[in-house]
Amino acid sequence: MVINFEQVHNYYERLVFEAVARQSAAHPGFTSDMLADVACVALNRLPARYVRHDVDMMFYLTEHERHAIEQSMAEGLIFAFAFVADRVAKRQALV
Repeated sequence: MVINFEQVHNYYERLVFEAVARQSAAHPGFTSDMLADVACVALNRLPARYVRHDVDMMFYLTEHERHAIEQSMAEGLIFAFAFVADRVAKRQALV
């Protein structure tokens, strides 16, 4: 039997990547590497929610759960942008 795991992914990945891309205009000093770091930091602050199909996840969520996801993503992204900016500033201060 062949088992195909290619469809399995963390539900938050696409959402976070899209949010970082949207918010990148508000952070013109961030390089592409910094934006990738922002995505990593934000994803590490969110719970892992593995799914095969995003539609399945959205179908079974209550309105309260959807709101909680949006809120936790927003908080994670705010933290991640500040965290990466702070780390870069500290590195530059050492140079």
